[in-house]
Amino acid sequence: MNKLLKLVLASVMVLAVSTTAASADVAKGQKLYLKKLKGSCGMNGAKMSTQHSQSEWETFKEEGKLADELKKICPKAPSKALQEKYLEHYYDFFFEYANDSGNVPSC
Repeated sequence: MNKLLKLVLASVMVLAVSTTAASADVAKGQKLYLKKLKGSCGMNGAKMSTQHSQSEWETFKEEGKLADELKKICPKAPSKALQEKYLEHYYDFFFEYANDSGNVPSC
């Protein structure tokens, strides 16, 4: 019985951690932008995110053209920085601080 309880508890912990890590995050998007795109874009996060409105960022994401738009804004951006695993985080950051959001990032 003790082994079964430990197994169930371990499963619950793994599930809880994996669902948290799988969700996108505004702060993570900001950190990724600063680390991977800021230098090649030549602008800070505030200026980058205000390139479009929230609805425009949302449209790029829904149509699967977020990477294309980022490449257009930042032509020197390395392909490695525009990997699929980063796009959700970039989107959350850009959406949160879009030109019509009224929010200003600290970078």
